[in-house]
Amino acid sequence: MVYAAVNSNSSGDISGGGVVRGLRSLVRRKQVDSERRSSSSGQQLAKALSVPHLIAIGVGSTIGAGVYILVGTVAREHSGPALAFSFLIAGIAAALSAFCYAELASRCPSAGSAYHYSYICVGESVAWLIGWALILEYTIGGSAVARGISPNLALLFGGENSLPIFLARQTIPGLDIVVDPCAAILVLIVTGLLCVGIKESTLAQAIVTSANVCAMFFVIVVGVYLGFRSGWPGYKLSTGDFPFGVNGMLAGSATVFFAYIGFDSVASTAEEVKNPQRDLPLGIASALSICCALYMLVSVVIVGLVPYYEMDPDTPISSAFATHGMQWAAYIITVGAVTALCSTLMGSLLPQPRILMAMARDGLLPSFFSDVSKKSQVPVKSTVTTGIVSAVLAFCMDVSQLAGMVSVGTLMAFTMVAICVLILRYVPPDEAPVPSSFQEYVDAVSVQYAGLSPAKLGTVKDDTVPLIDKSVAVTVDLPIILKQVVQGDYTVSDEKRRKIAGWTIMLTCLGVLLLTSIASCVQLPRIMRYPLCTIGGGLILSGLIVLTCIDQDEARHTFGHAGGFTCPFVPLLPIVCMLINVYLLINLGTGTWMRVSVWLLTGVVVYVFYGRTHSTLKNAVYVPTTHVDEIYSISRQPQP
Repeated sequence: MVYAAVNSNSSGDISGGGVVRGLRSLVRRKQVDSERRSSSSGQQLAKALSVPHLIAIGVGSTIGAGVYILVGTVAREHSGPALAFSFLIAGIAAALSAFCYAELASRCPSAGSAYHYSYICVGESVAWLIGWALILEYTIGGSAVARGISPNLALLFGGENSLPIFLARQTIPGLDIVVDPCAAILVLIVTGLLCVGIKESTLAQAIVTSANVCAMFFVIVVGVYLGFRSGWPGYKLSTGDFPFGVNGMLAGSATVFFAYIGFDSVASTAEEVKNPQRDLPLGIASALSICCALYMLVSVVIVGLVPYYEMDPDTPISSAFATHGMQWAAYIITVGAVTALCSTLMGSLLPQPRILMAMARDGLLPSFFSDVSKKSQVPVKSTVTTGIVSAVLAFCMDVSQLAGMVSVGTLMAFTMVAICVLILRYVPPDEAPVPSSFQEYVDAVSVQYAGLSPAKLGTVKDDTVPLIDKSVAVTVDLPIILKQVVQGDYTVSDEKRRKIAGWTIMLTCLGVLLLTSIASCVQLPRIMRYPLCTIGGGLILSGLIVLTCIDQDEARHTFGHAGGFTCPFVPLLPIVCMLINVYLLINLGTGTWMRVSVWLLTGVVVYVFYGRTHSTLKNAVYVPTTHVDEIYSISRQPQP
């Protein structure tokens, strides 16, 4: 049995006015893009990527030059000889997000990554904020990486001022601005490469990444030889392997966690993968595993060659080799740093045009950004725009102070992806939008199932009013629609189960926010801090228990593209993932959040005055997901 209903054209009776209609438009959700519906748009990206390409993108985007510096800073200040354990714990924490990404990417293989998943599972306004934050992340991230290349290139040519005059950094008199022509030129070169085609640019990234990995293998192999020859002096200390204790090691994990940011770039290319259900999970898992293994091996070697308190915080690897008489190794390490930065630059500029394209496809940005070149099958206009903006920033701005803002977009995306997994499992969308032009086909299906004459069917012109509403109940015989969840002697209808699950997920998110916020606010007196932490922890624990006890929605098996990867340990894994990412978000610092808030508020203004009114869902008709395929099937039938 299903209870269907047909609603008239009186949208005011449903929404209670324009304000309520406007608020309801903030949570409108789109359908998972299918090949049937996306093929009609004519804007298709090339399906050219396989697992090796995805691994190259993931490893190249993740392993930056930071690892060549990070090992020294974290070892001296936090972890000591236990640095490898810090990288391991951080890798496990990153793997939690990777599991969530793998399921959503294989179920919803379309451009846009976390923006796309949020739009499907949560709503338009949240998806906009995620997409807007990711735009900021990739723009600043690419510019910051580009400005870091020229100093390393100068070292290869003999010193700080050894670059040709047209590439060297110059200070503009009177303005106190340091321009970096080399950074801008490199950004434009990478932009041109990305415009050629996804397969060609990925091949170039694979070559550059291979050079970086070879440099890291050199550090590992030669370092092991030096370690055995010298007796591993870094591990023969009176302070032991945990000089800063377990807390220091965990603090080091929080710092090196950001070295794993980048594997999400793989998910942004989902629409260009030949077999996304198989290849995306393999690509994400393989890239993250390779990065974690390399990080740990380098850490084990370096902290063993030199006592952690003697490590140079700026050039830890080069100085460690120099203490063993291998000053020439600095050139190989510098080559590794340069290639790492170049690969990371490609990884930073690759996802943003696809996010812009996805947002433009949905009407939230001008259609200019959604154009795909027929020749190269990449969003050339979005890529060129992204490249020009990043090149200007890299040329004339010192973006190092804004570098903290890069992490905000990623951590927000990680958090939202975990929430989307919970929604997909327990309360997947049961209504889907179809174009308003399909009104007659929706009427035909309604007549077929409800036994009503067309004269009794209303038309829906407002996107907030479903065509099939619950205000007028009509009994329709459909098999296996009203699901039963049996728990002992207590039976819960599917509608009630969805309400319980929905409220539980919301309260769990509130508990995560409360616990992490209060735990991070050490200035609060204990009399307030402990009770509030207890309330937050109680909400999380209660949510975990409830979601574990109730059944997951049966519709999850058919949601999106079935047959791909399934995230394990739900609901525990997504909740732990949310805890880690929200805690890191809150601890990014007040200055970072003030700057990010300005950007997000700007995004809210753009959305209110443009995105919301130009959304492709503005006049959409919402119907039960069980009838969507039938409606599209009728639309393709020849009309008499």
